[in-house]
Amino acid sequence: MRRRVTPAVILGVAALMATPFAAQAAPGGGAQTDSYGTKAVYTPEQSSRSYQPAPAGFTPVFTENVSRHGSRSATDGSDGDLILALWDKAEAEGQLTAKGREFGPKVQALEAAMSTIGYGNLSARGKAEIQATATRMEKRLPTLFASIAKNKEPIDVVSSGQGRAVDSANLYGAALAKTDPDLTSLIGATRTDKDLLYFHKAAGGAAYRDYIANDQRLATTLASVTDQPKTHRAARDVLRKLFKPAFVDRITAGEFASIGTDVEAATAVYNLYAIAPAMSEESPDGKGWGMDRYISARDADWFGYLSDAEDFYEKGPGFADSDITYKMAGVLLDDFFKKVEAKRDGTSDLGAELRFTHAEEIIPLAALMGLPGSTRGVTVERPYTYATNSWRGAAVAPLGSNIQWDVYRKGGTYLVRMLYNEKETAFKTGCRPVSKGSKFYDLNELERCFGRTPSNG
Repeated sequence: MRRRVTPAVILGVAALMATPFAAQAAPGGGAQTDSYGTKAVYTPEQSSRSYQPAPAGFTPVFTENVSRHGSRSATDGSDGDLILALWDKAEAEGQLTAKGREFGPKVQALEAAMSTIGYGNLSARGKAEIQATATRMEKRLPTLFASIAKNKEPIDVVSSGQGRAVDSANLYGAALAKTDPDLTSLIGATRTDKDLLYFHKAAGGAAYRDYIANDQRLATTLASVTDQPKTHRAARDVLRKLFKPAFVDRITAGEFASIGTDVEAATAVYNLYAIAPAMSEESPDGKGWGMDRYISARDADWFGYLSDAEDFYEKGPGFADSDITYKMAGVLLDDFFKKVEAKRDGTSDLGAELRFTHAEEIIPLAALMGLPGSTRGVTVERPYTYATNSWRGAAVAPLGSNIQWDVYRKGGTYLVRMLYNEKETAFKTGCRPVSKGSKFYDLNELERCFGRTPSNG
């Protein structure tokens, strides 16, 4: 969501908000990846060669996942329109820098590429990401998929119904079938379940939508995060790469307010920088767009932080005294449990359940499940900063992000292993694995840990 910047209401948190970015740098020096926020392209987080083996005697009997769609184009052309409108004025007046003269044609080419594949649609990279993820799933679980084929167990495929999620689902299924043709007839046609996989826009998200639209604490906090001196300095730095100082002064003074403010213009440059890697295959000769030439690493980091802050408060852990941003993800977590429980109880013959959705669903689910980085909300007095909170959009929900449960059985005992972006991941604090350091959990223990009862099981 693109927000117009509004004057901040002073909360007494300015000192914390203004923490120098150097002090907010991500652990391990990951600022460059972090700067892309949830537009970061997908990379599996672990090699399958390093996965723990299942405990002796356990064999895989079921797998299920939820995946964000793959890399895509921008959802609309507003960022390009805004910055090119300013660019046109500057060009007519001879107010472009040397880099600025390069920038306009490059943005026009990027926008044309996005328009060609369709705004919001999967890019070539996104299609490849999804197909590769499916292939790796099959290769991780060869005995499961051989059993699925032998026993003619259906593979259910469901999406949010939005184009890029439907396309991701279809590509995933096709890649599975290509890897193992015996699965072809078992992979169901992609069906739509908006309540499950687009819950932020469905009936279950009504209270959440009211929070986004009307909550004064949220609005005030986001204004305070964005409209601080650091943001205006960073915006000026971005614009000075493209426009001569006198023209930047005029933007900052509001002469072109009908087009955009200084922060809006710089945010548009940042958004084009952030989406460019997802469109790398559509660039000239597939060599990339080079948008990092037009925004410094430091400024990209700052605008990446602002993007992360918006997602943190609107979709993630948010305020520590409220679960409004993620409670609605309960429908999806419940579905994960129901599918495993049905397998255990003998009421389902499914071999796999494959779900395809969006960041608006992955981020709340991660918070509800207490996945790494999504465990801590904040207060008004101690707001979200990189220095004080480990939540990063690029790690929590990059393009193509996924959560997977693999289910293993031995007699009447069922174990679950979770992969988060293909990395073996412990369940939340309080859930006890089958042994110290193990990534395998007894299903009964997970039911206890997540408070499931016969009435909601």
